[in-house]
Amino acid sequence: MILTAHYVLPVTEDLLVNGIVHGAVLVSGNKIADMGTAAEVCSRHPEEQVVDFGEAALVPGFVDCHTNLETSILRGITNDASYVSWRAYLMRKERLLDERDWRDSALMGAYEAVRSGITTVADVTRRGYSVEALRRLGMRGVVYREVGARTREQITTNMERAADDIESWQAQGEGGLLSYGIASESVYTCHPEMLGEVSRYATQRGLPVCVDVAGSIEEYNFIKYGHTPFASFIEGDPTDLSATDMQSPAILPTDCSPVQYVQMWNILDVPDVLAVNCVKVDDADIASLAERGVSVAVCSRANAKLGMGVAPVIAMRKAGITVGLGTSTSAACDSLDPIDEMRFTLLVQRAVGGRDGFITSPDMMRMGTLESARALGLDDRIGSLEVGKLADIVAVDLSHSSQVPTHFPNSAVIHTSDRDDVIMTMIDGKVVYDARDEIAQMRTIDVREISRAVDDIRSARTKLRVR
Repeated sequence: MILTAHYVLPVTEDLLVNGIVHGAVLVSGNKIADMGTAAEVCSRHPEEQVVDFGEAALVPGFVDCHTNLETSILRGITNDASYVSWRAYLMRKERLLDERDWRDSALMGAYEAVRSGITTVADVTRRGYSVEALRRLGMRGVVYREVGARTREQITTNMERAADDIESWQAQGEGGLLSYGIASESVYTCHPEMLGEVSRYATQRGLPVCVDVAGSIEEYNFIKYGHTPFASFIEGDPTDLSATDMQSPAILPTDCSPVQYVQMWNILDVPDVLAVNCVKVDDADIASLAERGVSVAVCSRANAKLGMGVAPVIAMRKAGITVGLGTSTSAACDSLDPIDEMRFTLLVQRAVGGRDGFITSPDMMRMGTLESARALGLDDRIGSLEVGKLADIVAVDLSHSSQVPTHFPNSAVIHTSDRDDVIMTMIDGKVVYDARDEIAQMRTIDVREISRAVDDIRSARTKLRVR
């Protein structure tokens, strides 16, 4: 099959800025077999079927470095709350959901990701329903089993359950689409010795680790000074933090940053580590992450909406850290939209960084694809359009863009498009979403059925009624 479009954006170094005008990509099996102008590729392979996307851009599938698909149902539950109040409110709402709710929520989140052009996710799960959803939709991903413990007595049992889940997922096989790792709960809810157990288990089993660290000033103050509103979550009004039903583990003031704190428990010494957020980091923290080869997933929209701050992307990249983009949970940022994430990250980094390390549109496109793939250790297989790589390809409609025709197609995608302009998503050589096919946009799930289930859960008549 030959895919053609006005623009092909491989994001490789030699074609980073302008891509290929009137380009084509030949897909054979699950891999990219040829590339070039449409005239060249079609002349070399006259027997192949040609699918033309017209005034569109073919780009590598977007790689989402941090998701929590299971919480998709919780979007819009609270929109104007800072991080601590938002976290407290969602924790209470999570208790109201049952197994079927979580399963429907994960499936709806995976569907939204696919139709937004996300082909690969790094998902953190406590229940495993995102594994089911990703399998069903044929998505690529790294799934991290989250584990935590409030007390020392809970560590062994909780760790054994997490290990059993990971081994069960691995035994089922995925045809190369899914791999698994382990994630620690947020440091403000996790007993410190659990961090050490996560490190030991991952090192022994050769698994990647995901750690959410340095995401907020409240977390920073908790670790360094031993005081925080995290010890004050209550039932009732999410803005009332005068009592608690969620006890944070007892941690003495450490007089160190969150990054230094997790390093005390050897988390950052695991060979494959993805650190999420990293908003409250200083030069010493950045140097420590860079020295240990830790990759970082920044979630700019969620961080901004919850008042968490802005990750120092420019400084981290200058230090040699691989920085990928994550949408986080749509309970925070309301949508899994990788184009919106790229645009917002680009703009906010320009706003805070000025001319120092000014991020361009081609560079940001590369961050949302190849650099995000590199953060997950997948850049040898996905993240760019190159002969021999796996065929994870997205078509973005530019026919309504105010910048087209243009000499700057990356800019047209990032500054004037969003997820609704995604018209085709291909994963591993298979078209899993086609907006132009009204009968079968998704071939693996009944979208209307899932939408009805989600609407019912969120209805004012049911358990997630917004108070």
